[in-house]
Amino acid sequence: MRRLRRRIEFFQGTLDSTSEISEARIFDTTLRDGEQSPRTSFSYEDKREIAAILDDMGTHVIEAGFPVNSDAEFEAVQDIADAAANSTVCGLARVVDKDIEAALDSGVDLVHVFCSTSDVQLQDSMHTSRQEALERSVEAVERVTEAGVDCMYSPMDATRTDESFLIDVIEAVSDAGTDWINIPDTCGVATPRRFYDMVEAVCEHTDADVDVHTHDDFGLAAANALSGYEAGAAQAQVSVNGIGERAGNAAYEEVVMALESLYDVDTGIKTERITELARVVEEKSDIPVPANKPIVGDNAFSHESGIHAAGVIENADTFEPGVMTPEMVGATRELVLGKHTGTHSVRERLEDAGFEPTDAEVREVTRMVKDHGANKEQVTFERLKEFAKEVGVRREEVRA
Repeated sequence: MRRLRRRIEFFQGTLDSTSEISEARIFDTTLRDGEQSPRTSFSYEDKREIAAILDDMGTHVIEAGFPVNSDAEFEAVQDIADAAANSTVCGLARVVDKDIEAALDSGVDLVHVFCSTSDVQLQDSMHTSRQEALERSVEAVERVTEAGVDCMYSPMDATRTDESFLIDVIEAVSDAGTDWINIPDTCGVATPRRFYDMVEAVCEHTDADVDVHTHDDFGLAAANALSGYEAGAAQAQVSVNGIGERAGNAAYEEVVMALESLYDVDTGIKTERITELARVVEEKSDIPVPANKPIVGDNAFSHESGIHAAGVIENADTFEPGVMTPEMVGATRELVLGKHTGTHSVRERLEDAGFEPTDAEVREVTRMVKDHGANKEQVTFERLKEFAKEVGVRREEVRA
């Protein structure tokens, strides 16, 4: 009993503990890295609509795109920068003069320059040396800062970069005046502990603010982003619904709600618009949101199991996190009718429809629901009412 009591105290302490994260900024890259999802392309109107929601929600930074990519992309980035009322608008650029000039000309508040630093990318993608990459990185940062625009620098593929060379690059661009250092886990190979150590080391070698960018190749993007905050990063790059290259990025909704609900950090984001935002991005990106997707999936606040539904009817905290409610993200709770449904859920739904069932009638309707669900047939609210009528459940009298 003593051991059990100690374990309970330990877990309760874990739930009640407060994080050392006191402030966390959100950098959204849905319109840039998110759009790089295979077979995804946002129109000018799509970008403006998504950016307007992100801006109204209080997202700290919106990476609007890659201005040098095309005239249409340049125009979209420029117009988003002009329209933003709350967010800093960012444009991406390689360490190439034409990229930097296009970003500066677009009128963004922040230019995000990047250069590969891992040997595999230097040799087989950029076809250049470490020294040349370092020099070009410094020159790019200097060009942006000389223009009087804030600069973010990313050593691309940082988590596969030789540590001593990574530190050399970070110190050099810091001396050149970059405002931000972004640490990208470009290929999603970091683990939370290793990423923590890397971000902590970077923070020790720069006076710039530190930002992180994590990919989800092993399903660790959100965990790594949060680990980055814990290690001292002030900001994480995310995308709505987690869309992005390959398996995608850390999901906006997951990182924001983890910060708000698990770390007790006030991000300043209007979280009640998260579900709305997710649906808009789902439509514009043509990437369906899985039903079991955290926060914004159709099943995130749905219950079918009789035990779970009964508990939730009594107290939602029994089988939901408690620290996050559907209302916080603009969603609704649903009691789903099917093979696993119990009598509590059926009674609740019948009473919602104006019926006054007896215990025997509830049991009979529940049997019909279970049988219907076992045949993989959807039990809709209308179908439930048909079952009730078949059983002869009395309805409340409508008073004039």
